[in-house]
Amino acid sequence: MASKTNSRNLLTVVSVMILVGVEVFGVALAAGWAIAGLFELGDTVSYVLMALFSVLGLWLMWGFWKKAVEIEPVTG
Repeated sequence: MASKTNSRNLLTVVSVMILVGVEVFGVALAAGWAIAGLFELGDTVSYVLMALFSVLGLWLMWGFWKKAVEIEPVTG
């Protein structure tokens, strides 16, 4: 039996994910750039730090998605 999608909850969760995601990845990129610049680590290390912080941000966003869908069920 297929479950029905609750479009109102889906819209709410996706909207929040976009808002929070932009902030999380903005902070991740800024933090990598700032730390590399502060310690004069060079461009390559700057990109590596940005990538590492972005992966951490992606992991945090995945956890946030799971909690948001738990509170605002998308199906059912």
